[in-house]
Amino acid sequence: MQSMVPNRSYYRVMAGAKSAFANECFKGGFIGGDWGIHQNLEGFLPEQWRDFNREFIPVYLVENPEKTRVAAGLACGMLYTISKGMLVGDVILCPTGAGQYYVGEIVSDYYYVEGQILPHRRRIKWFDHGLSRDELSQPLRASAGSIGTVSNITKHAEELEILLSGKKPPSLIHSDADVEDPAVFALEKHLEDFLVSNWQHTELGANFEIYSEDGELVGQQYPSDTGPLDILAISKDRKTLLVVELKRGRASDVVVGQIQRYMGYVKGELAEVGQSVQGVIIALEDDLRLRRALSVANNISFYRYQVSFRLMAG
Repeated sequence: MQSMVPNRSYYRVMAGAKSAFANECFKGGFIGGDWGIHQNLEGFLPEQWRDFNREFIPVYLVENPEKTRVAAGLACGMLYTISKGMLVGDVILCPTGAGQYYVGEIVSDYYYVEGQILPHRRRIKWFDHGLSRDELSQPLRASAGSIGTVSNITKHAEELEILLSGKKPPSLIHSDADVEDPAVFALEKHLEDFLVSNWQHTELGANFEIYSEDGELVGQQYPSDTGPLDILAISKDRKTLLVVELKRGRASDVVVGQIQRYMGYVKGELAEVGQSVQGVIIALEDDLRLRRALSVANNISFYRYQVSFRLMAG
């Protein structure tokens, strides 16, 4: 198997809707994207993706007038990531659509191929062996299966490096220096997927919907310039955007600061005229420090969740 390089990033990239072009990408030695922006981006890729979004969100909205700023921000952000954000040496996981992933290393800068599928491209040296979805831990499987063309899965670098070396990873892995309780962290990794799957049955689901575009959820792990939002939702009257953040066993000050940064991003970059932004932090246990911090934080609520077990006769 391939030897891993420290400090490089890992991305899951869909090759077209439902992996339609995965085989073409593998055979052609590239990965790419489209998003309806048909121009060569050489010379139009600044160092900061927010600058790129500021210039190309209007372009995207002209081509797609029915889309929202949330959709435009997602599309332009993913286009920038493929074109500039991903670096030479970073690793790509490309789903085949059949429970497998092609895995390879980026070996070129951006280039544009006019009139071809996925014209905004990077050259890839695909590894001899890929990965199976069954090999991945549940948290990595969820990240690698998230909605959207591009997903940064670098937080699972330790597990990926072990898998690509041909070894089996341990059952509990986390690389977040802010985690205070690894057991709670592991449990809350599953909460996000549970919330998304059962959203309509929760208290939040009475007034909010997880953000979707064209019938697909895009509000889970929505990217921002300070990291992905756990859940981005919108009120049923479309007047309020809601940022949901899971505590994941982290220190209270860390999670409060994080959700405030996310809310600032949503307010500045995604909210339409007249839309407000609210936040929710969800944790397994009550937290006095968290409650005190939120007592002086505007528009952020705190929820606890409970885990119930039911024994069935065999």
